[in-house]
Amino acid sequence: MKKVILISLINMVLFTAYSQELPSVVSSVDLLRYQGTWYEIARLPNYFERKLKCISATYTLRDDGKITVLNKGNNIAPPHKPSSSEGIAWVPDKNSPAKLKVQFFWPFSGDYWIMYLDKEYRYVLVGDPDRKYLWILCREKQLDEPTYRMLLQKATDNGYNIASIIRVEHDCY
Repeated sequence: MKKVILISLINMVLFTAYSQELPSVVSSVDLLRYQGTWYEIARLPNYFERKLKCISATYTLRDDGKITVLNKGNNIAPPHKPSSSEGIAWVPDKNSPAKLKVQFFWPFSGDYWIMYLDKEYRYVLVGDPDRKYLWILCREKQLDEPTYRMLLQKATDNGYNIASIIRVEHDCY
């Protein structure tokens, strides 16, 4: 009997995990307008940014249609040295232009899904289908509180747990 209950519980957990809808994404993205520098306002904790502040991402369209991604930040702890990482992004399915792939280390790539994008391309909510990664980005180093709260709500509506969200400091010169 215990074995049957255990199998039932495992099936229920697996069904719940796989039946959850994927995060929604915007219907279109103009990559020419999207390119340029975006400042990281907030994020879910992740390994590769754990010691950084003053984080920005600069996207540059390439002649081959792909995008060069240059992430920059400064170490939180002294001596506050700058850190950078360059990668490449692309749209694997032209029918889903808001679902990009990003690669910093071959052969590994990650999902970069644009879930909300301001009509004027001033701020954006980006995540991944597993809801492990989440970023709020802005063209400025600060974002007004009502917009920030609205983006957090959109993340929550997409199934993200924002309890551990980190607001990024931008006090570097």
